[in-house]
Amino acid sequence: MMKRLSKLEAILWSVALPGFPQLLSGQFLKGTLFVILEFVINVNGHFNAAIMYSFLWEIDKAFSVIDYQWVMFYPCLYMFGMWDAFRNTLDGDIKGSYLPFAFSAYFITVGLMLSPKITLFGVSLGPVFLPMLFLIPGLAIGFIVRAILLKFYSIRKKNVN
Repeated sequence: MMKRLSKLEAILWSVALPGFPQLLSGQFLKGTLFVILEFVINVNGHFNAAIMYSFLWEIDKAFSVIDYQWVMFYPCLYMFGMWDAFRNTLDGDIKGSYLPFAFSAYFITVGLMLSPKITLFGVSLGPVFLPMLFLIPGLAIGFIVRAILLKFYSIRKKNVN
């Protein structure tokens, strides 16, 4: 039996760990897969060490431990798991609900790739904080594109009828 999570509950559990909302809602295979993938990417990418060094503001150490070949998978897994959890809370119309999540995954990945090159006021934000900042334009553009597409489809539907 599937438990219905609220949208906020699904998003917050996903932020804690991809796969938790799926496990809580009874989707055990999918939830276990998300948790395992998150663990494998996190361990092989040394992401927790990079997070720790970033929060201690030892950005050079964060850059030295992170394995970009693994961590570049993380934004897509993280945002897909979050979208999947969110989607399972929706009743009916889900048109374009994936767009903010997809654009966010793209922008966070770009932020991760650019993190060794970009500084803010001469200070490097590193491989954790800069990608986090890139989430903001990713969400904004995703919501804007979704709004434009929904408006276009509603106008088109009105003209067909």
